[in-house]
Amino acid sequence: MTAIIILISTTLLIFVSSLLSLETCDAFITPGHQRLISINPSSSLTRIYSIKEESSNNESPLNNIPVIKEWLNNSIIRSSVFAASVAFTTLSIQPANANTIIQSTTSSSITLATDTANTDAVDGEIQKGGPPAYDETWNLVKKYALDQSYNHQDWDEVYTKYLNGLPMDPSTPTDEKRIMQAASNMVSSLGDKYSRVLDKDAYERIQKFDLIGVGATLMPDPNTKEIVLGAPPVVNSAADQAGLKSGDAVLAVNGKETAGRTAFDIIDQISEDPNAGQITFTVRSSDGGEIKDVIMKREFLEVKNPISYRVSETRSDGTKVGYVRIAEFNSIVKPNVEAALKDLESQNVGAYVIDVRGNPGGAFQSAVEIAGLFMDDKLATNVIDGNGVELAFKTSKDRVVIDEKDPVAIWVDGKSASASEVLSGALRDNCRAVVMGDTSFGKGLVQAVYGLKNGFGLVLTVAKYLTPAGTDINKVGIAPDISREEALPSLPSFVPLAGSDTSRVDFKDVTERMTMCSSE
Repeated sequence: MTAIIILISTTLLIFVSSLLSLETCDAFITPGHQRLISINPSSSLTRIYSIKEESSNNESPLNNIPVIKEWLNNSIIRSSVFAASVAFTTLSIQPANANTIIQSTTSSSITLATDTANTDAVDGEIQKGGPPAYDETWNLVKKYALDQSYNHQDWDEVYTKYLNGLPMDPSTPTDEKRIMQAASNMVSSLGDKYSRVLDKDAYERIQKFDLIGVGATLMPDPNTKEIVLGAPPVVNSAADQAGLKSGDAVLAVNGKETAGRTAFDIIDQISEDPNAGQITFTVRSSDGGEIKDVIMKREFLEVKNPISYRVSETRSDGTKVGYVRIAEFNSIVKPNVEAALKDLESQNVGAYVIDVRGNPGGAFQSAVEIAGLFMDDKLATNVIDGNGVELAFKTSKDRVVIDEKDPVAIWVDGKSASASEVLSGALRDNCRAVVMGDTSFGKGLVQAVYGLKNGFGLVLTVAKYLTPAGTDINKVGIAPDISREEALPSLPSFVPLAGSDTSRVDFKDVTERMTMCSSE
């Protein structure tokens, strides 16, 4: 069952207008059930997060995801995962709207490699005998839903309720539409506005988070531990055109053996040269055929650089102020933020404003990685599933770009959500930044995006996250340390120059607050 797990901090799953809340997603990543949104889905470079297993419950929705299993087994997780190549988690602000999600389509079934995993690979799946996609949806909810009471319903009774009258063989677009509408109604019964079924087009758009660029999902084989294609390649992608199949073993990437490495390690390797036009997989087919090198052209959906930056001012004491605007957390956000910060550092900037106003979120792990540019080996967030299993995500080691003594202000508003809140909470709770502006959106839930075999997708709330201080910001948001009226420009961020005026920020006060915070 193609599973894209998108860690959607609260409400961050993307947009109904374009993706019905899948345009701006917070992606987390997991090479097994494909994307852990969100948390992006995801980002790029090597990131090592320590993971603490608070529970040995093997039935945990997080623990049952292949990638998560790998993380727990290894006690670490390399987060540089992508979107269509490793499971990922997405966060978005848009609530579900079943009426707009399910649409009739005559296009061929699309099984995205992003966050997808074969249904048979899900431990303990119950074979109910209904239409495959309907059964897949039911099983995913039963296994991974954060609310294990299913909105105080008997989940077996719910299965029967919506199954009545459905065709068992979706041989026509009309039959498929009826089946998926029933699945959508079943998911809607959870009473969770963020959980919903995605049509094929909406699910396919998640490819904007693909860091590999060939439409292949990589994950460890549960038995051999080899890196394999965990799902069918994206239709018409380079991997599909090269004839790769689900289950094919990837023995090497660009000549470097994959044995003993995780899917995250491989994404990290690929991310070292993000502009490379092609990639070579050394592949052994799933039927035990010959080993061969497959050279594929890397192609990406058009993804806009979400970063704008400049030296906004030089103050009377000589301090240069750097302003960095992050519009969304997409697949290229982390390397672009890093490049911007390094450029500003080369210009001797000594104080920073990070502007995430109006940023609805995106790749969850990207927020953690960006936090790592400001602080070394610190707790960024805790993710907790429906069974109480807790995963602690830490920033990477030795990746800091900004001197830890440089004052940092992070600007937020009521539209700053999910990954924006992960970044803001991580920096503030670690005394690395002061939050300014208006109270943020307040999305502390994590959604996973699962790809179904028929090309549709399921967005499901699977966990919640807490800030490093243990704060649950869901429906509450992050309250600023300093109000918008005190320090921010009167104009919004999209207004050139005037919207990024940093002159009202008192960096001496910011420094004092950071120092006091650290001493507490």
